[in-house]
Amino acid sequence: MIIWVASFPRSGNTFLRIILWRLYGVRTSTVYDVDGVAARLGPDMIGYEERPSSIEEMRASEKLHFVKTHRQRAGEEDRAICLVRDGRDAITSWAHLTGGPDVGAEIRTMINRRDEAGTGSWGQNVLSWLHPPVPHRVMLRYEELIREPRRSVKKVLATLAPTLRPLPDAHIPTFAELHQVDDGFFRRGQTGTHADELSEELHQLFWARPDNVTAMKMLGYSRDG
Repeated sequence: MIIWVASFPRSGNTFLRIILWRLYGVRTSTVYDVDGVAARLGPDMIGYEERPSSIEEMRASEKLHFVKTHRQRAGEEDRAICLVRDGRDAITSWAHLTGGPDVGAEIRTMINRRDEAGTGSWGQNVLSWLHPPVPHRVMLRYEELIREPRRSVKKVLATLAPTLRPLPDAHIPTFAELHQVDDGFFRRGQTGTHADELSEELHQLFWARPDNVTAMKMLGYSRDG
């Protein structure tokens, strides 16, 4: 059986994987052939494991497999943790991570993405996982994850994998600890970072996309919030 660890990039996916590893001893693989995050931070840091078999074989297995993806949902009906973050924060953070010389140009490119497959735009991605709403795809907000990591993840897994039990005396690293490991990857770890990193022109461009507007309204994020 598969449980997707699904999100648009820079929505807290790596921190969630670290929590799954530290709190439950659960290792995660990825839908991709190469896990760049594991290569950068170290496989034992995030609890990475290579996919033991094909997605179809993992899906048919009695064993529980947690698989990271940043792709849009393409009809998959497996269980999923759908991690969401204010799209403006996620896009801005992703643009900074790319390390390009022109962050504004990177943000513009990300806002304008219209790919029907792969990651796609932020709004496309979020809506693909959350619409239509079903009990086996559980939303987890970035705000909740960073504020109460232990409680928020336990609540999600109580629904998706109720047989899993937290490890005694599990230590979940703080953001300060993660920042010391790699301050380029764990950059700010806050909400509302777009407020001082996203220009007004790019902010307007973000809201000009109907899919972004629909997803933001569904999640309760306001234009001025």
